[in-house]
Amino acid sequence: MLASLLSGDHPRSRVVAVIAIAVLLMLAFAPFLFPGAKAANVATKILVFTVLVASFDLLLGYTGIVSFAHTMFFGVGAYGVAIMSVRMGPGWDALAVGLLVGLAVSGVLALVIGLFSLRVRAIFFAMITLAVAAAFQTLASQLHWLTGGEDGLTFRLPRELRPAFRLFDEPLFGVNIDGRLLGYYLVFLASVASFLLLLRIVNSPFGRVLQAIRENDFRAEAIGYRVVVYRSLSSLIGALFAALAGALYAVWLRYNGPDATLSFEIMLDILLIVVIGGMGTMYGAFIGSALFLFAQGYLQELMGLASGALESVPVLSDLLSPDRWLLWMGVLFVLSVYYFPSGIVGRLRDRAHARALARRGAAPGRAGAAAAPARPR
Repeated sequence: MLASLLSGDHPRSRVVAVIAIAVLLMLAFAPFLFPGAKAANVATKILVFTVLVASFDLLLGYTGIVSFAHTMFFGVGAYGVAIMSVRMGPGWDALAVGLLVGLAVSGVLALVIGLFSLRVRAIFFAMITLAVAAAFQTLASQLHWLTGGEDGLTFRLPRELRPAFRLFDEPLFGVNIDGRLLGYYLVFLASVASFLLLLRIVNSPFGRVLQAIRENDFRAEAIGYRVVVYRSLSSLIGALFAALAGALYAVWLRYNGPDATLSFEIMLDILLIVVIGGMGTMYGAFIGSALFLFAQGYLQELMGLASGALESVPVLSDLLSPDRWLLWMGVLFVLSVYYFPSGIVGRLRDRAHARALARRGAAPGRAGAAAAPARPR
């Protein structure tokens, strides 16, 4: 059953499998294990970014497309839900229509960009997508009548997703089963389903063609594959999943604005997570998002505790000041790239593969040695 869901793409490393299962279980029971608004926000952001980064990995890691417009699709999905919820009022119909509109607009934009720009090479396509994303962010900031401008849009959710809603009168394991908790598990289930679907896509015949295009697009074209068509479809699929991630994020925040989903800082975070987790692995999007966003959310607090404990040591306490958390984030990123050049998942998979080859190479020798004494002289 599990193998069918994963389309045969196992973690291929016991360490990766253990980390992935541990993170999944922690996210599944996060509201009960780590009560509090901050823990819920970090866990939700990990889930949303898993889908967002995995959809970007489909482009960069599996197809070889460098695009800086991914946050645009993320923002379109979020704005679709926000605008429709404001215009139509709180309700499931508003969320459904907003999601469909966000997916439709993202799909059209992705196809237009793909058809007009994917014929150009690497850096030129990257610059085109960067320009389009910047133009869209400026447009969203100026269309105050539609998007709320710089202030963004705050909207209400259906009754079942509001904090005041109670599914049960009594708490369960000390946690109130309210609308906020139901909203978290809505994001959790949608994110897990989206990740499994992306995992299936990259391990399908379509995904194999994308990898062939990444390795050598001229050869793929020569054997009969329409490279532009496959790249355009890859961009379309990535855009749709990015829009879905944006819609989920907007539902959780009950707000959307240019800084929330269209900021270039989000694009930088996506790139960092892909590099840290491992390009072309999918599992790297999940593990990388968890590690990066956990560090981003709690590194300042941990540094504050360390700085307080080392207050008597002037230099160390100053270096570990919470105000310098970005410095240490940079140090952690440099160390991760240095020790894990193919990403955490890529490096762990390489080690597991090397150990498997070593065991296979040693097995014939042991068998031969055991059989040697039995040979007749």
